[in-house]
Amino acid sequence: MRTFTTFEELEAAAGEEIGTTDWVQITQERVNQFAEATGDHQWIHVDVEAAKAGPFGGTIAHGYLTLSLVPWLGSQVFDLATPGAKLNYGVNKVRFPNPVLVGSSVRAKVSVKEVIDIPAGKQLTLGYVVEIDGQDKPACVAETVVLLLP
Repeated sequence: MRTFTTFEELEAAAGEEIGTTDWVQITQERVNQFAEATGDHQWIHVDVEAAKAGPFGGTIAHGYLTLSLVPWLGSQVFDLATPGAKLNYGVNKVRFPNPVLVGSSVRAKVSVKEVIDIPAGKQLTLGYVVEIDGQDKPACVAETVVLLLP
C-alpha cells in the first residue's frame, strides 16, 4: 500500500504505476445485487440458463459493475492521506474491451496520470486497467478524476 501524505509526494508520482490489487472473484450474487441496485436486469447478466446459449456461454458482469469496483480496488493500492476533502469529480474515459464472465477474477493496475493545480486545490487523474485472470485483453480501462481540496 502506497500512502501519499503530501501533495508534493503525489505530484512526484505522476506518470508512475503505483500498484496492483488483489484478485477478486465476480460472483453471480454480486451481479444480481448490482442488477437490483441499478434496475438493469438484462438477461445476459442475470438469466443463467438463457446466457448459457448466448454469445459468451454464460452470464457476464455489467460493465458498470466492473467500473464501480475501481474506487474499492484503488483503496487496496494507495491511500490519499493528504489534507482536506477528496471528491469524485468524474471519469475522463472508460472502455470495456472484454466482458467479465461470472466466476472470473479481476484485479486492477493503478497509475497516477497527472496532478494539476486548480483554483480550489488539486485535480488528480488516475489510470486503471482492470485485468481478467487468464485473459490478455482487459475488462476495463478508465481514467478517473478526483478533486483534492485543502
